[in-house]
Amino acid sequence: MTKLSTLQRRLMKTPEVRKEYDALEDEFAELVANAKPSRSNVFADLALPYPDRELARAQLTLQIYRIVKKRRLTKTQVGKILKLKPPHVSMLMRNWSGKLSVGRLMEFLTAFGQDVRITVKPTRKAQGEMSVVMG
Repeated sequence: MTKLSTLQRRLMKTPEVRKEYDALEDEFAELVANAKPSRSNVFADLALPYPDRELARAQLTLQIYRIVKKRRLTKTQVGKILKLKPPHVSMLMRNWSGKLSVGRLMEFLTAFGQDVRITVKPTRKAQGEMSVVMG
């Protein structure tokens, strides 16, 4: 038996700890019961401004990350290709892309030899949506 499980068993015998644990367990069960299904856009779920744009940025950044990993590029090599300084490469690889625009991320993808296509079409909704389709 591990030290952690021994400690946990000992603490659960303490009335104050057990009471707090039970209260948290009830609160957690209520949270789970009231949980709403995701709309497939975590940024919209969090009610962030411009959720479609944020999702597009995240998807483009993920694609850049996948290319870098697949090609086993160093940060120095990525910096030369994208014309970025090493700290900015590190931030990009950690998806801390700051305020890099969707356009700038698309430029990075083309620098890696990827074709990027933008399609504009009418929608039946009051406002259109942005999406990234990987292929």
